Amino acid sequence: MNARLPDAPEPAIVELRIPARAEWVAVARLAIAGVASRFDFSVEDIEDIKLAISEACTICIRRAQEGDQIEILCREDVGHLLVSVSSGVAGRLAVAHPDDSLALVIVESLMDRVELRSESAACLVEMSKRIAGGS
Repeated sequence: MNARLPDAPEPAIVELRIPARAEWVAVARLAIAGVASRFDFSVEDIEDIKLAISEACTICIRRAQEGDQIEILCREDVGHLLVSVSSGVAGRLAVAHPDDSLALVIVESLMDRVELRSESAACLVEMSKRIAGGS
């Protein structure tokens, strides 16, 4: 639980759902670029975040089944942009793809913190990037 001052606004959460298909990843990239541009990220950082989202979506697409959607949640928390990318249904066994490890290495090189889990969805990639000037 995050402590907030009584008059502090609720943190904004941006949520996007797209079909778990490669042709929709560009929409996720555009959305995350819009979110990241609202914070004090450099153009290079925004490009890094867009690439990280692409790779996270690709990991989830590889593990998805027909009809799955990818859900992307973005929010600010204590000087960081937090992003989660998930697909599938909790408890359903998702098959890892051999290229997932390379995609994960790419995401880890671009973001400050990255976790790949499958607790609340068949695929869940959680990542964060420190906002310049943030705590």
